[in-house]
Amino acid sequence: MNAPTGMAESYWIHSTGPTTYPRLDQDIDTEVAVIGGGIAGLCCAWEIAGTGRSVTVLEADRIVSGTTGYTTAKVSAQHTLVYDALRSSFGAGTARLYARSQQDAVEHLVRTAADLGIDCELERAPAYTYVTSAGETATVRAEAAAAAEAGLPASLVTETGLPFPVAAAIRVDDQVQFHPRRYLLGLAENLLRAGGTIYERTRVVGLDEGDPCRVTTEQGATVRARDVVVATHYPIFDRALLFTRLQPRRELAVAGPLDPGADPHGMYITPEENTRSVRTAPYGDGRRLLIVTGEHMRPGVGSTAAAVDRLAGWARTHFPVDSLDFHWGAQDNTTSDGLPYIGRFHPGARHVYVSTGFGGWGMTHAIMGGRLLAAELAGDPLPWARIYDPRRLHPRVETGTLLKSGLEVGRHLIGDRLAPSTFVDSAADLAPGSGAVMRRSGRRSAVYRDHDGRLHAVSAVCTHLGCVVAFNDAETSWDCPCHGSRFDIDGNVLEGPATTALERIDPDED
Repeated sequence: MNAPTGMAESYWIHSTGPTTYPRLDQDIDTEVAVIGGGIAGLCCAWEIAGTGRSVTVLEADRIVSGTTGYTTAKVSAQHTLVYDALRSSFGAGTARLYARSQQDAVEHLVRTAADLGIDCELERAPAYTYVTSAGETATVRAEAAAAAEAGLPASLVTETGLPFPVAAAIRVDDQVQFHPRRYLLGLAENLLRAGGTIYERTRVVGLDEGDPCRVTTEQGATVRARDVVVATHYPIFDRALLFTRLQPRRELAVAGPLDPGADPHGMYITPEENTRSVRTAPYGDGRRLLIVTGEHMRPGVGSTAAAVDRLAGWARTHFPVDSLDFHWGAQDNTTSDGLPYIGRFHPGARHVYVSTGFGGWGMTHAIMGGRLLAAELAGDPLPWARIYDPRRLHPRVETGTLLKSGLEVGRHLIGDRLAPSTFVDSAADLAPGSGAVMRRSGRRSAVYRDHDGRLHAVSAVCTHLGCVVAFNDAETSWDCPCHGSRFDIDGNVLEGPATTALERIDPDED
C-alpha cells in the first residue's frame, strides 16, 4: 500500500483543543437525560434547554470525539439521490416534508451560529450530486425534477467547478459547510450557560423506563429523569430491535492542502466509484484543505488500508495536492427504508426517545432531530415528525433490505466462527503493526503486535451479539461486521452498539 502521508487523525479533532467535562460520580435528578455527546445529543440538549427544561448530557468518552468528529461536515438538503426514491416509495408529500425539514436544519444552523457568535468557519456553498457516466444522466435528471418538485432550489447542470467533466449534476444553491467541532464545542459552552450539564467518561449501561426513568452508568451512578433521549449514533439498547433495521456503513477520508486557485467552490458527491465526496475548508495562510471521502464499506469487511490507498490515489489523480496530511474513517447507519428514526423509541415508550439512522447525512438530520424532539417533548410536534417516527413500518419498502441485511449478519455470525484463522496461524508470525484473529487455547482470539513488538490479545467475540471481529489495518482497531461495534487493541469500546469491552487474554497464552 502507498499510504497517504500525514497522520491517521481527523482534521476537525486535530485543529481543536480537548474537553475536560467531569465524570458523573453521584446520583442526580434532571428533567431530561440525553445519552450521547455528538451532534445529535448536543443539538437535542440545546433545543430542549431552550424550552426551559433542565437537561443532562451523558457521554461515554469525550464530547464530539466519535462519529461527529470524523464527519465531512456538509450541511445540505440534497442527499445524493434521495428525492426520486422518496417520491416513488412514499409519495410526493413525504418528499416535500423531507425537503422542508432538511432545509430548515440548514438555515437553523446558520441562525444559531450567528446568534451565539460561534466562529465555526461557516461558509455558504452550492451542493452538487454528479455522475460522469452518460448512462446515469437519466437518474440525475429524475432526481433533479423530484428535488425541485419537493421544494428545493434544484437545477440540472452539466458544468461544475470540478477539474474533470461530468455527464450531469444536480445543483442546489446556498447550502453550508462548517467546522463541526468548533460549532458543537461552542454550543456545549452555551448549553452550560443555559443551565444544562455535561458529563464525560460516563458510559451508560442501563435504562429503566419507569416514572421517572432511571439511567445507570458504568460507575454505578443513577440519573433519574422524566424523559430520556438515546442519541448514541447506534442505539445502545436493543429493546426496540432497531439493530435489525440498521445497516452499519463506514467511509474513509483523506485531506491535504490545496492552492485556492484549484478550489472547486462547492460540495460534491457521486454514487459512482463506491462514492466520492469532495469539499474544501479554510486551512490557514490563505490555503484550503481538500477533503475527499468515499470507499463505502461494511465495518470489518475487507482491507481498510487498501481502501484508503484507493481514495488517496483518486484525490491525487484529480487534484494538485502535494501531500495528504490527514486520513480518517467515519461510521454511520442506514435504516431499512432510508429515513432516520427520530421520535419515541418503541411502540410502548412513553418517555424514551431515539435519534439515529442518519445514512451519512448526520449534520442536517441531527440538527433537525434536535428541533423535532424538543417540539415533541413540549407537546407541539413539527409537521414532519410522522415521517421520521421510529414506530413506523413500511413492509413493501423494507422487506428486501431487511432480508439482505439479515443474511449478511447470519453469514458473519455463523461463517466467521467456522472460518480458519485470519492471515496467520501463530502470534509468532505477526509482524509489528499487524493483527489477526486466530485460535489460541481453543478459542477465537484477536491478537495485535504493536510497533514495539508487544502482543495485545483479546477475545474475538463481539460483546453485542457474538459475531467475530476483524482487524482494521488502517485504523488499528477490531471491527464487528454484523452491527458495526468497534474496539481498540486492548478491547475497549470505540463505537457501539456494544457497551462492554472485549475480554482481555494473556498475550503469552498458547
